[in-house]
Amino acid sequence: MACFQQTVPAPADGLRVDQFIRRFLPEVDAAEVRDAFRRRDVKLDGRRVRQDARVRQGQLVQVYCMEGSTAPEIVYEDADVLLVNKRAGVSVVDDARGGVSLTTLVQRYAADNGGFTPVPCHRLDNQTCGLTLFARNARAEEILRAAFRDRTIDKRYICLVKGQPKPPAATCAAWLLKDAGAARVTVTDRELPGARPILTAYETLEAGPVSRLRVHLITGRTHQIRAHMAALGHPLLGDDVYGDRAFNRAQHAQGKLMLCAAELTLETGGLLPQLDGRRFTVDCPF
Repeated sequence: MACFQQTVPAPADGLRVDQFIRRFLPEVDAAEVRDAFRRRDVKLDGRRVRQDARVRQGQLVQVYCMEGSTAPEIVYEDADVLLVNKRAGVSVVDDARGGVSLTTLVQRYAADNGGFTPVPCHRLDNQTCGLTLFARNARAEEILRAAFRDRTIDKRYICLVKGQPKPPAATCAAWLLKDAGAARVTVTDRELPGARPILTAYETLEAGPVSRLRVHLITGRTHQIRAHMAALGHPLLGDDVYGDRAFNRAQHAQGKLMLCAAELTLETGGLLPQLDGRRFTVDCPF
């Protein structure tokens, strides 16, 4: 039986122990954590606790799992890149939330697999799951960042939204204004000082009170899908920033953002020929 443990730092003081584990021990699979709580194999300073127990600075959290892997879920890797399926609740890089970032997990994995130090080529929001691309060397990083900037990498997302979009498929243009201090954005149908143009395409896969969409992220701005779909009147299920909190509560989706980066098609113009035309997918968890 494997034991994963972490001392509680000051920023985590007062968190529920299950929240602490998701944020600070993201290498432990969620199903394994649930099983550990059922077996009473989660301890706080040596005492068995339930998932709603609160942690305090300096305490030791221990999770005993029948199986466990410190490796992130690798979708593809070669000498130049590493493609990872990120879990929701894990930040790509270190941020104010604290906890172990995906970059840290990937670098731990890398240390046991050749000593390279991968760097992320793009970002997903903390609560967004799905495909995240890392470069394994400086040349690949430069090529891939240019590909994202020049929009030669095709990104498709699956999401659940409130209501039924009409028309059922469309390409929508707007302007996005970022407020870095408030950590949120505003979408408007007219250009404002500092606003940047955005393009978002969607198609409805399943229609209903909650609809399932496939979204093509044509431009890649901060919170673009979340803010743009909300501006169109169809906020994402589980989005407590741009969404409908009452609707989220009614659907038992508070704090569970239903957004997955499910498909990535790569094109580097022959610079990384092993990747050109390759389409990678992951299963959406919702």
